[in-house]
Amino acid sequence: MFTGHRRRTLVVTAVVVALVVGSVAAASSLDPDPERTLVVQNADSGETLLERPVENDEQVTLAYTHSVEKTPVEDVYVVDGDQLRMTEMRFQSHGAGLPADESMERTGDWFVVERNSTYSQLRVAPGSIAGHELVVGEDRYDLVAMSDGPVVIVVDEDEPGALEELLALSAPVEVTQDRLLGDEDRSSGSVATHTHMELTH
Repeated sequence: MFTGHRRRTLVVTAVVVALVVGSVAAASSLDPDPERTLVVQNADSGETLLERPVENDEQVTLAYTHSVEKTPVEDVYVVDGDQLRMTEMRFQSHGAGLPADESMERTGDWFVVERNSTYSQLRVAPGSIAGHELVVGEDRYDLVAMSDGPVVIVVDEDEPGALEELLALSAPVEVTQDRLLGDEDRSSGSVATHTHMELTH
């Protein structure tokens, strides 16, 4: 059989655990989407060359000039969690390395070929002739200017900071008799009404 002290300790511990679990659940429902950052790194050294916040389903385009045809080509991706999903390839003329026998649609000056391939990283060798650029929203980033060799493009996904802080509260909580009882009530074993516990986040 549990003693009075043991029972009070178990009750308070259970309440603390319930509050933490409830807070974590509430935070998850309010902000379930992790923060994502598009990162460009030097493929050889791992040095970070660019960090740009992105949203899930946001479009990311790798734009360059075909080395032979001298016409623009665009590889279009969308952010898909911590990966990049290619949705289409756009080009303005046929040439080496470009689709020829696949189904395509003509939209204005562009030939458009649908794609559905997912990549955990993109490896690109920026060149002065191709003039590789990374396009996100209204922003264009010159990959040739920022690198002197191959680069790797990835999506870094982080859990929300608020959720991490709440999870930290789930560490074991030590509840002692002194914390449960008021000064004048320790001898009688009754719990003082002014005793309280605070959860901060």
